[in-house]
Amino acid sequence: MTKKIKTFESDMKNLEEVISQLESGDLNLSNALEAFEKGITLYKTCHDTLESADQKVKILLDDLEMGQKIIEDFEIEEE
Repeated sequence: MTKKIKTFESDMKNLEEVISQLESGDLNLSNALEAFEKGITLYKTCHDTLESADQKVKILLDDLEMGQKIIEDFEIEEE
């Protein structure tokens, strides 16, 4: 039995499918509510993943800037 690994990309694809189903207008009320609930869950998951990635990028950029500042402070001027 293979395990299905969830990724941001697969969550986004699933969210897009849910949106398409809802926009089609072909779902009855019960199925539309179920799809809407699934869509909200997928949206929250994608949003949290993006927020986490954004924080990691900010930390990495801050570290990079700090490292460059330290290097600049210790550079020896050429004569």
